[in-house]
Amino acid sequence: MTVLHTSDELEVRALAVGQLDNNTYLVTCRKDGAQLLVDAADDPERLLGLVREGSGSARLDAVVTTHRHPDHHRALASLVALTGAASMAGSDDADAIHDATGVPVVRRLHHDDVLTVGHLTLEVVGLRGHTPGSVALAYREPGGPVHLFTGDSLFPGGPGATRTPADFTSLMADLTDRVFDRFDDDTMVYPGHGKGTTLGVERPHLDEWRARGW
Repeated sequence: MTVLHTSDELEVRALAVGQLDNNTYLVTCRKDGAQLLVDAADDPERLLGLVREGSGSARLDAVVTTHRHPDHHRALASLVALTGAASMAGSDDADAIHDATGVPVVRRLHHDDVLTVGHLTLEVVGLRGHTPGSVALAYREPGGPVHLFTGDSLFPGGPGATRTPADFTSLMADLTDRVFDRFDDDTMVYPGHGKGTTLGVERPHLDEWRARGW
C-alpha cells in the first residue's frame, strides 16, 4: 500500500494487485471516513486490508469499475460481499461487468455525472474508445490539484489501447475535449497500471499521439 496524497479533504492510497499489476485506488474522505475504491482488480484480501488502512474499519461506500476488462474487476464480487459497497460502472460497460461478476451495477455512470463520497464530490468523465463505457473520475481539491483516475484510457506516454482506428479517434477526441481542455497542467493522473503522471507532462505530446495512431 502506498499513500499517494494527503490533504485536509482526502487521502489517496494505491495498491498494485494481480498478474498485470493493476492499480487499485482508495479515496477516503478525511472528514467522515467515507470511502470509494477505484477498480477492485484482484486479491480481495489485500484490498480489504487497503480499505481498513483508509478508515480503520471495513467501511467501503462504493466501488467504481473504470471499464469492462476482467483484470479490473476480478475481486469485485468478493469485495462487495465483504463490505456491502455499491457497484458502479460506465453505462455502456455495466451489463458486461454484471455478466462477468454476477454483481448488480446499482448505478450506471454517464459523462458529467457527479458522485458524492462523504464530503467529497467527484465528476464522472466518459472516455470512449478503450471500451465503449470507460470512465474516469475527477476530484477537484479545494486549493489543490485535480485528482484524475483514468483506468486504462490515459497513461504516461499516451492513450490506452484501442482496437480500431475509429476507437482511437473516439478516445483521442474525448481525451482532448473532456480532459486536456478541461483540466489544468497540475492535474494528477492515476492510471490503471504503472506510475502516475500529470497533464502538464503529457499535454505537449498530443499531436505526436494523433500522428502515430496509438
